[in-house]
Amino acid sequence: MQVPFTKMHGAGNDFIVFNGVARSIPLTPAKIRRLADRHFGIGCDQILVVERPSASGADFRYRIFNADGNEVEQCGNGARCFARFVRDKGLTDKNEIAVETLGGMIYLHVEPDGNVRVNMGVPRFAPAEVPFAAATRQNVYDLEVAGETVKISVLSMGNPHAVQVVPDVDSAAVNTQGPLIEKHACFPRQVNAGYMQIVDRRHIRLRVYERGAGETLACGSGACAAVVAGRQSGLLDDKVEVKLLGGSLRVTWAGEGQPVWMSGPAVTVFEGTIDLDQL
Repeated sequence: MQVPFTKMHGAGNDFIVFNGVARSIPLTPAKIRRLADRHFGIGCDQILVVERPSASGADFRYRIFNADGNEVEQCGNGARCFARFVRDKGLTDKNEIAVETLGGMIYLHVEPDGNVRVNMGVPRFAPAEVPFAAATRQNVYDLEVAGETVKISVLSMGNPHAVQVVPDVDSAAVNTQGPLIEKHACFPRQVNAGYMQIVDRRHIRLRVYERGAGETLACGSGACAAVVAGRQSGLLDDKVEVKLLGGSLRVTWAGEGQPVWMSGPAVTVFEGTIDLDQL
């Protein structure tokens, strides 16, 4: 079955995007893993599928599959690419697009300069909503990881995040400690592990070990989670530039009970066709 695809990236976080509006895209976990493989497939951090909505008021349904084959709730960089994709493919001419995700509704705004601003929704802190095994909500939790106590902020941006402040992201144990936090028993659905360096109150550096994908060049929901965590601890202002390995994102959060806004680039790299039956 020959299926067209578009390869895109948002600040280096890369995606394969399929148009599932006109035809069904028959993906299985095994096919997803093969597609995402950078040697035997196309290569990506996540696969995005555009579908017709089932929720009232939504323009599209947005499905996200990690490189390990699992479907997840949210992806901020992918949301920006999603907006550019549906506009570029003529699926909509709207500048404001309502999108249904597993993590809830999100709202995408295509700006005149081509960047996309995303209303990522209101962060959730109750442990049961993350989900996270804790009796009560706290701004910072102690987590035992390989015999070491790590201080983390835990929240949901539609998907689960554990953020810690580090003195230097370049020397942070992202690829050794990150997998242990990702699969820690306190996170029944696993978690994205963020490592944040505070540059000043309006600038941070960030690396993220993403659930089901490993360390990526950028993580949009992770950038939002880091800014929220920093704001809750009194370390950051309401508007913050987040510098990731693949580029920079702008995140704004007015505070408790308010949605998080994120903006940044969305770039088409190339297009092609692949035979899903041969994977």
